[in-house]
Amino acid sequence: MQFAGAVSYLLSLGHETLTIKLGLRNTQTLLAALGEPHRRFPAIQIAGTNGKGSTAVFLDSICRSAGIRTGLFTSPHLISITERITIDGQSISGERFAQLTQSVKAAAEKLVACGELPALPTFFEHVTAIALLAFADAKVELAILETGLGGRLDSTTAARAGIVAITPIGLDHQEYLGNTLAEIAAEKAAIIQEGAVAIVAPQPKAALEVIRRRCESVGVRPRLIDSSARASELTSLRVDVSGATIDGRVIVTFISEVTNYQNVSLALRGRHQVENAATAVAIAEAIRETGLSISNEAIIHGLKTAIHPGRLELWEGNPRILFDGAHNADAAHSLREYLDEFVTPPIVMIFGAMRDKAVGEMMASLFPKADKVILTSLDNPRANSLEELLAALPKDLDQERIMTSGSLDETILLARKITPTNGIVCVTGSLHLVGTIQEILNRQGNEA
Repeated sequence: MQFAGAVSYLLSLGHETLTIKLGLRNTQTLLAALGEPHRRFPAIQIAGTNGKGSTAVFLDSICRSAGIRTGLFTSPHLISITERITIDGQSISGERFAQLTQSVKAAAEKLVACGELPALPTFFEHVTAIALLAFADAKVELAILETGLGGRLDSTTAARAGIVAITPIGLDHQEYLGNTLAEIAAEKAAIIQEGAVAIVAPQPKAALEVIRRRCESVGVRPRLIDSSARASELTSLRVDVSGATIDGRVIVTFISEVTNYQNVSLALRGRHQVENAATAVAIAEAIRETGLSISNEAIIHGLKTAIHPGRLELWEGNPRILFDGAHNADAAHSLREYLDEFVTPPIVMIFGAMRDKAVGEMMASLFPKADKVILTSLDNPRANSLEELLAALPKDLDQERIMTSGSLDETILLARKITPTNGIVCVTGSLHLVGTIQEILNRQGNEA
């Protein structure tokens, strides 16, 4: 099987989100058929609504700085599916991805043929199995798994991680997880199992109460990155923000139960990254308790050097382009705070979003900050059409600042044309939009 054939096969299983089937049986059965690869390394699982990807890359950078051979599984990807599976900081090769896809495909088809599974596992179930098999074959010392959706029934939960973390919870994917913060929190908190170490980032009150009840039910004492910890809980970490660089890298001191990490300039931009970095530090300290060596210097170096494409990622040029896949209302609010503090107008915003998002709320947060907004649609069955985006516009918004573009190539040309030399283009609303525009720009750069 060649790489293109591997991708074609996975896509034939249906769209990653539209055909999702929450449940662990398929993944567990598939992993058993593959020889239980997930039992050959310890794993960290990170769930939450926002920040779980950034927390994962902070943690991966810390562990690699400590000389630990890591496997990192994240989703979605921006340009190539191989981005989802990295080993020791390097994306898996297309050739190796294809080989592993062939192995997983063969195992899945055999399970269906003998009646152990009623149908082929889904796209995400396949890719999770591919990642875990890749990590086992590469003899990683630690796997870091970003939960895809929810937690209780997400494929990554089949790995039964010994250390789990819950990043901030908000309203997203309500059609799968529930309509309230409490319902969504229950799905995500279910990754906390008896005997696990649980790191909990600052949470809305409704979500935190659910997480606390889950911990009590399984006999786990949570480690809260919060000053509101009860006597029966641990306050894993306190933070002291001392400033920020001109481009939005926050300088912070982390104060844990055992040590301090002084004046760390976080590699990822935005004040919201302080919580994600703190969560990564707390996980790193929990890993250290298992016997893996992680020095204070490695933690600091990892926080200073982490890379997370598509999240407040700035490309210099004329004009400069800021990419941020702010894909829900909370993420849009974080982007707006960053723009307010660190970006000087004029701003031209390119916006496209998925149909299952709170698009009106995202627009109300972001669009008043932009001098011009270009609405665009994506080649994705979940994406809003231009007509749907126009219908969702807040009524009090100045309509003269709104433009539309039918293709992304045209969108890029239009943005460059109308952005002043001292301005910035902000691409946001969807990681799929960010990835596709980056792919187009890379292609144009190679053709120039």
